[in-house]
Amino acid sequence: MNDPAGAVIGLDFDGTLSPIVPDPAEAVIHPKAPEVLAELGRHVLAVAIVTGRPPATALELGPGLADVPRLVVLGHYGFERWEAGQISGPPPPAGVLEAEARLPLLLESLGLRDVTIEDKGRAVAVHTRRSSDPQGALARLRDPLADLAREHGLVVEPGRFVLELRPPGMDKGQALSLFLAERAARSVMFVGDDLGDLSAFEAVRLSGLPGVNVCSGSAEVTELARQADLVVDGPDGVVALLEELVAAFSRS
Repeated sequence: MNDPAGAVIGLDFDGTLSPIVPDPAEAVIHPKAPEVLAELGRHVLAVAIVTGRPPATALELGPGLADVPRLVVLGHYGFERWEAGQISGPPPPAGVLEAEARLPLLLESLGLRDVTIEDKGRAVAVHTRRSSDPQGALARLRDPLADLAREHGLVVEPGRFVLELRPPGMDKGQALSLFLAERAARSVMFVGDDLGDLSAFEAVRLSGLPGVNVCSGSAEVTELARQADLVVDGPDGVVALLEELVAAFSRS
């Protein structure tokens, strides 16, 4: 990127800035990430964290992020936004609360007592990572959760041993595209690790801007790596890449 002042650096949170852990509530940002993002924010047009988590949760799990210059957090796939200390977004749809209320009985009927329900406010996620058979539990859940989502006007977002029920009408690609247009970006890089980041990769490709798609690589998700321009070794590799960018921008 020869024009950092016109660049938007977009990043997912879990699996990209934060290592994947069995319990999402225990996730924590890479210890070097806030500092390197703060340095990066001094050079670029904007740093945008685009995540399925609520913005407040991403900030809570990433101490120091709120101090990153030019940071915007597009949470809930873009439905909710944090910028300059303020959170904005529409109220959560009733369908999320209704679907969440049905989940315990559904999981009981399937004999899946060792999966985890995560209340995300505007969405609800079912994690199978802590199950005795994570892949098998995920397969058994796909059709029942798809039926539940349709019944309540929601869509299912698949991820790394997780299925999330969320409102339709927005995804990471749409959120990123709208943000690039809003900021009149002149270049873009997006870094992600999971299937939900494929739409952001597509947004970069369709933006008409000089762009780079980076995969935070793992053995669990290979599709993203196949579509990436660059693959790095998980959050450690992401931070190392960001450090290289900061060094290059500082020299120029």
